[in-house]
Amino acid sequence: MDSTQQQTATGFQLILTDRATAEVTKFIEAEEIAKDTAGLRVSVMPGGCSGFKYSLNIEETSLEDDAVVEVNGIRVFVDGFSMQYLHGVTIDYTTSMQGSGFTFSNPNATGGCGCGTSFTA
Repeated sequence: MDSTQQQTATGFQLILTDRATAEVTKFIEAEEIAKDTAGLRVSVMPGGCSGFKYSLNIEETSLEDDAVVEVNGIRVFVDGFSMQYLHGVTIDYTTSMQGSGFTFSNPNATGGCGCGTSFTA
């Protein structure tokens, strides 16, 4: 698999594959925001088929309580609640006959559903 990972001093790890990095870069470049502070917010929220769902958003700046991790040259913003569920997660971008989109491989999940965007912890 084509991927690299970075970690903060706290040991938090998140993996973006090269395909995911390319797609995120396209989205950041399409936004009319400050490129030197912009990043990808990766978060986990209650909901979805299995209890939690993933969320990806391009944001202009991080929030005060965010962990900011640089992965493949992309600033990634993660809030404290989400961090516990996202350690070791691999984010990829896939294209198939059913469509294209970001996928998540989460070693912390104890279950999931067919949609691939929600999980049980």
